[in-house]
Parts: sequence; structure tokens; C-alpha cells
Amino acid sequence: MNTLPPLRIGQYTARYPIIQGGMGIRISGAKLAAAVANAGGIGIISAVGLGLNSPYFDPSQKAGRNRREQFFEANRLALIDELNLARSLSPAGIIGINIMVAAQDYETLVRTAIEHGANLIIAGAGLPLGLPAYTQAHPEVALVPIVSTTRAARLICQKWQRQHHRLPDAFIVENPQTAGGHLGAKLEDLNSPRLAAKQVIPELTNYLQAEISEEIPVIAAGGVWDRTDIDWMLALGASGVQMGTRFITTNECDADRRYKEFHLHAHPEDVVLVPSPVGMPGRALRNSFAERAIANSPDLEKRCLTSCLHVCRCRDTQETYCIVRALDRASQGDVENGLIFAGSNAGRAQQIIPIAELMQELTASL
Repeated sequence: MNTLPPLRIGQYTARYPIIQGGMGIRISGAKLAAAVANAGGIGIISAVGLGLNSPYFDPSQKAGRNRREQFFEANRLALIDELNLARSLSPAGIIGINIMVAAQDYETLVRTAIEHGANLIIAGAGLPLGLPAYTQAHPEVALVPIVSTTRAARLICQKWQRQHHRLPDAFIVENPQTAGGHLGAKLEDLNSPRLAAKQVIPELTNYLQAEISEEIPVIAAGGVWDRTDIDWMLALGASGVQMGTRFITTNECDADRRYKEFHLHAHPEDVVLVPSPVGMPGRALRNSFAERAIANSPDLEKRCLTSCLHVCRCRDTQETYCIVRALDRASQGDVENGLIFAGSNAGRAQQIIPIAELMQELTASL
């Protein structure tokens, strides 16, 4: 009988080796994270743009420094609300946040999360080289960088050991050939064999065992849909998986019902690559907005709302579109005029189901 092993990350042990991916804006919030944690996985709140549709932010305020600072403070307060709600729904579950290194309020959100009960911090969209400095007062919080290559993981290990005298508690290896959302590779590199999961996962696990000599779990992310995918990733040497798109078509997903139904009625051929203001491609579902973004249509709204990123082509050169506006519109149910991120397996869902049912399907002994 094939039973899934538990997953230990730092001080925390999940019954099942499944992390629910962080999806912004408000796709993976407190309700989804708590439901996954209660079902034996690790639930993740995306800290991206939480303040946008919160009582703490007034979008009508004149653009400028004051609006930006108000937005960052709204993000901080909204993250506290989400963490408190998640903990009230899952008192004993493992709850973490996903935060982009590229965000201008990255450090503030990390410090806020650890001060309000987050069990782990997942950091991507850049190398989190300074992350341990923000978390020194809370050694119980597990730190998990997202990487696409062994080279990136090696650099993080070297920097953290030299400057902070610690190592990551786990690595998430995101395969840009299959993952949804922003991808950690340039468009011309996406098909490179060196980025394939079957190469990177064994390579990274071998590096950690041979050169680091520490039990650091490797979590496979990107294109994981069912139990067959989970078993394959574990066979490659991963200790667990991160799944994002599969959790969208669930009752507890925090997105608008229309967002879930758009995923439900999608077809595999609807998955496309779109340009993004961060300078990397993203994987999303085809809709009116995606088609306009791909065509660089002149009617795209190229007005920065909050100056939320360190590097943004919308703000800096008036190219592409405001990523915060685009993601928010979609999550609120405007499925034609918003950006709907999705992994390569989008279109395979048959119905919207409870998290408990999905987790049972993924974890049942074979």
C-alpha cells in the first residue's frame, strides 16, 4: 500500500507532503489556507496586495507618496486580519505566507507575518538573501525560498551561512515550464532542459546531501495536479509538492465564484504566456485582457496604482499594465478584464469541490 509520507519543515510536521501555493490577489487567503491546514497540508496566504480591497485603503486618493504609503500600511493591516482569521479557523494547523522579494513592502510584510503567528515564510520573485535578518527574533518560523535552479539555491545557502549562520528550512523548486503566475525564467529560456523538474530536483537534492550535509526538504512546484504527479515528484527525490491551480476550483478558495468557474470551464489550450510589468513572462488563462496584453494593445490601462514593485515597467516606462489592478479585477470576478494566472494543468478540473474532498483524493492510500 502506497501511503504518502509526512512533511517536516523546520519545527513543523504536516500530515501530508502538500503545500497549497500562494496565489494573489486574494485567491489564496485565510479561508483556503485554513481549510488546507485542517486537512493535513500546509496552508499559505498570499501577502500580495491584500490591502487593495480592504477598509484600510482609499484608491480615490491622489497618486503619489501618500497613496503608496497608505497602500503599504493597508497591506500590513490586512495581512494581520488574514492571519488572525486563518488561525481562528485552524487553531492547530500549519499556516504560512507567500511574499514577493520584488515587493517594496517585502520586509514589512515578513516582519508583520512573524509577529502575528505565521509558521513559515515562503519568499520568491527574487532571491531572499536578507530574509534571515528580518526573522532573527523568531527562530521558530521556517524560511523557505523559491528557486528554479540549483545555482540559485547554492547562492542562498552560501550567503545565509556566511552572513546569518543558518540555512533554509526547505526549498521550493518551481518549474517555470509548467507553473502558473510569474515565471522564474526569461521567455527564451523556458524550454531549456536544465529547468525541467526531472533534472533540477535530483540535482538539488544531491547538492544538499553531498555539500551541505543537512536534511533540507526539496518541494516540487509547477504542474502538480493529481496523486500520480505527487508520487512522481517524490520518486525524483522531492520531500513534498506545492500545488496552486488545483486548489482554485474548491469551495474554500477565497476568489470570487466567477473566477473559479472561469477555471472550471477552461480548456488546456486556453493556457497562454503573457508579458508582465516585472519583466518576466507569466502563465495565465486566455481572456480579453490576456489577448490585449499579448498584443500590447494601446487600450491597456498603463497607469501605476500603488508603485508596489521595486522594478515595474508600467510605472517606470509606461509599458504593459498595472499588475495589481489586473489581478484584483480578476479575483473580484471581472474575468474578462482581469489577469487570471494559471498553471499548465488548468482546464482539467471537473467540478468545484470542498478542500476535504480534494485532499482525500490526493492522499488516499493506493
